[in-house]
Amino acid sequence: MKIDGLSALVTGAASGLGLAAARALREAGARVALLDLDAQRVADAANALGGLGIECDVTDSGAVARAIETAEARHGPVRINVNCAGIPGGMRLVGRDGPVDTAAFARVIEVNLIGTVSVMTKCAARMMQLPPLNDDGERGIIVNTGSITAFEGQIGQGAYVASKGAVASLTLQAAREFMPRGIRVMTIAPGLFRTPIADHIPQEVIDGMLDGRMFPNRFGEPSEFGRLAVDIIRNPMLNGEVIRLDAGVRLQAR
Repeated sequence: MKIDGLSALVTGAASGLGLAAARALREAGARVALLDLDAQRVADAANALGGLGIECDVTDSGAVARAIETAEARHGPVRINVNCAGIPGGMRLVGRDGPVDTAAFARVIEVNLIGTVSVMTKCAARMMQLPPLNDDGERGIIVNTGSITAFEGQIGQGAYVASKGAVASLTLQAAREFMPRGIRVMTIAPGLFRTPIADHIPQEVIDGMLDGRMFPNRFGEPSEFGRLAVDIIRNPMLNGEVIRLDAGVRLQAR
């Protein structure tokens, strides 16, 4: 897919991986709408990039629909959707106070999974009505954000693991469902990156990861996530797959 001139919508775009994806897309020539719950931060980020900032709670279906309509009114039909909105979910299934707080658990699922599904399906439904962009019949692409924790289930990360595991599992199913209409679905599963969510990772976990068993032996930079998102969008043979972006690290149980 040729990105230049296309309309892109990125969630969680006021900071971290979402902001990096928005910046990479803008540099590739896309017209980018940045969505985030933090109205001021997303406005500032959009102004800095020359994009459109939209306050949006991805768990509010009506707000998502209105945000997409606003983005399309300014930039034209959305062809690229990158979903990065998410919250941390550190909690044991059974802790010192007993079973997990299911309301807190559900909140993580609501944002990380249901929010992703809400945006991707609303974008996909609109993409399906558009004419193809090229001889392959491609109409659009959706790139979701997973996590390597989805595969290595660390103790104390139950809600986050469940939410990101579901996003990973949904990737091939959604890709298969959308294939006949020329829409690709991919997921990037980052490892340890310099993002606001990383502030919630216990220091002992970070120390355990930065022990020489990964290369490069450092945090990933958000720009490296943004670069991969752009590469995925440009390569039409990437579809229905989860790509680990983790420098080869494999997480320990805790």
